[in-house]
Amino acid sequence: MKDRIALKRLIEERLKDSRAALDPSQAVPAGFSANDIESIRAYFPPTPIPAAVLVPIVDRESGLTVLLTQRASTLKNHAGQISFPGGRIEPSDLNPAEAALRETEEEIGVSREHIRFVGYLEPQLVLSGYWVTPVVAFVQPGFELRLDRREVESAFEVPLAHILDPVNHRSRTRELGAVTVQVFDIPYLDYNIWGATAGMLMSLYRLLQTE
Repeated sequence: MKDRIALKRLIEERLKDSRAALDPSQAVPAGFSANDIESIRAYFPPTPIPAAVLVPIVDRESGLTVLLTQRASTLKNHAGQISFPGGRIEPSDLNPAEAALRETEEEIGVSREHIRFVGYLEPQLVLSGYWVTPVVAFVQPGFELRLDRREVESAFEVPLAHILDPVNHRSRTRELGAVTVQVFDIPYLDYNIWGATAGMLMSLYRLLQTE
């Protein structure tokens, strides 16, 4: 695994020319293998709602980590799941990055003064009816978490090295209508990262492959 400085430079290099997608036709179903994408598009809403999430990479001296949240168990959609801070893009948001920064401050209390934008991952379609733009950013330590308990039950950090190690990518099959598809989970301690969140992390993993 690359050291912290080298990994930061690689992330910046791979994302330096990234741009936010302009329409949902550029989005891919989140969390599914490339071989399954075309066969399952029909199961996704034809007019998804635009949303954005922050992929917060905390720049700790001991190594880069990814800050994740566990959604409140009382929510209508994705209750209890592991997720990134984020939500729908409002008309007042200038771009997906602004939406992700606003949602991050509202959900977990991390203000933009601690956050440095790096770039965009490919947009993702989710079955709940959204197309989501992942916004990658470095987060400077020293922030204080203030969780909105209506939306977020807890927050935790996962070493980026754990996420980028293919040993930790657990493949399984899932039934989606009449189609059997392959998806990936990323277990960490007592958590299981799956679904769209795992899909976005796998997108980051593929982006950073050097071989």
